[in-house]
Parts: sequence; C-alpha cells; structure tokens
Amino acid sequence: MLPAAADHAGPPTGAAEPMPDAPVPIRPMQFRELLDRPFGLVQSRIKQLAAMSGWAVLLTAGLAFGITALTSVATDDSDAAVAVAAVLATLLSIWLLRLYVRGVTTTVCLAAVHGQRPGWRAALDRVAAHAGPLTLYQVKYTLIGIGVLALGTPLIITLPMAAVWLGWLRARQYPTASVIFDESATASVAAQRSKTLMGGTEWQIVGLWLYLRALLVVLILPMLLALDLISDISGTRRWTVTALIITAVLILTAFAETIESATQVVVTVDRRCRREAWDIRIPRIGGQR
Repeated sequence: MLPAAADHAGPPTGAAEPMPDAPVPIRPMQFRELLDRPFGLVQSRIKQLAAMSGWAVLLTAGLAFGITALTSVATDDSDAAVAVAAVLATLLSIWLLRLYVRGVTTTVCLAAVHGQRPGWRAALDRVAAHAGPLTLYQVKYTLIGIGVLALGTPLIITLPMAAVWLGWLRARQYPTASVIFDESATASVAAQRSKTLMGGTEWQIVGLWLYLRALLVVLILPMLLALDLISDISGTRRWTVTALIITAVLILTAFAETIESATQVVVTVDRRCRREAWDIRIPRIGGQR
C-alpha cells in the first residue's frame, strides 16, 4: 500500500486486535481517536503520573518562591525587582518542570503501550538514562518557540500566522521524545526519524496541536476565577498572591505537559503503524518469524 493511501486507513492492517482494555490500540487511528486516546492513556496510569509529577510541582514552586524571596531580601523589598524575579524564576521552574514531566509521562505511557507497568524508581531510571538527548531536544524546542513567537509578536496581525507556523514546526518533531525513549536514540537521530514518520501528515497534527492549546485556554479561565476568589478571601497580601499564582501556573503546566506528552506517544503509535506496519504480527513458523 502506498503511504498516501495508508494515511487514510483506519482499520487494523495486521493480525489480532489488542485487548479491549488496552489504553492505546496498536493500529492506525482516526483523528478523533488521536484527540481522545491520550486522556484514556493518562487515566490508565493516573495515580503514578500524579504522584511523580506532584512532588515535582512542589519542588519547582519552592524553587521559584525561594528565588523571589531571596531577591526581596537582597533588594530591600523592591517591588520592581521582586516582580522581575518572580517572573524569571517561574519561567525557569516551568522549563525544568516541563523537562521532567515530559520524560516521566513519555516513559510511563510508552510502558503502558508495551503492556508494562514500571514502578516509580524504574521510571526515573529510564528518564535519567535518556536525560541528555531529552535535554538537547527541550533546548531546541524552546529556542524554536521563542524565535517564532519573537518574529510574530511585534505585529498582532502576524501572530496567528506565527502560531500556525510554530504548530507546523512542532508537528514535524512530534514523535521525537517518544523515539528517544523507545529506541534509545540520540537527539539528532530522533529528530530525523520524527521527520520521516511525520512526512505528509504535518497539517493533521497542527490541528491536534491547536486543539490542545485551545483546551489549555479553556482550563485557564476557571483557574483565574478561582485565584481571584481565593485572593478575595485571603486578602491582597503580596506573598500570598505570589505563592498562589506560582503554584497554579506550575500545576497547569504539569497537566498540559502530561496531556501533550501522552498525545505524542499516541501519535507515534499511529505513525509507526501507518509507515512501518507496526500493527502487523508475523506468526512464528518452526520457531522462526
């Protein structure tokens, strides 16, 4: 079957269907499934992911709050300095949290796809083993995002086009983290392999990527209302509001990155089935495949 024809195939091309309770079926998936399956995948490992990400949120929130407090002491509680320190410390914490959550979620979700259930220690060992390539990928990911948005932000009219362009660039590298962990690939090899897997289907993933961003905006609104309500109850004390905002931003970051990474795993399964017939199982004959 030609790749163009395979991209529109939905039913399994290989042997038996996976077990009904499998969080991700090993077969080509329709676009609707690419939207739904990541949530089911996260739900199947929700306790482990919540526990492993929860303590990271606490640590990074403590880091951001600590840097802000130290800046306040060092500058005699200058409002401008504290505000700048809070923003920069939160951005640093967001970057570190995303790196960690991406590694943990990718590891745990890939294990679920393969029918494994590693404990938290084994999952952390896998993340540590691939920390180098993952960090290089994250640095490139961040620089591309900053560069594209810097070009598109000065003119409001160009911002939507910049967002679509960024989505297309993200789509080309969508399976990269999954390839790093599943195939023990270097960052450069994983990036090249990701381009091969995604060839010709980037715009479908752009739609998926934009959908996840829209979902994030919908989730931000009630959180902002909740923060406003809590600040009304607790008063307008600066440190209370600062701690609440930092914590809320990091919780939202962890949730968004968890869903994003799970979606990347699901897309990787779909692309490998379409491009490499990953769902075909060759029966053993005489002890050989």
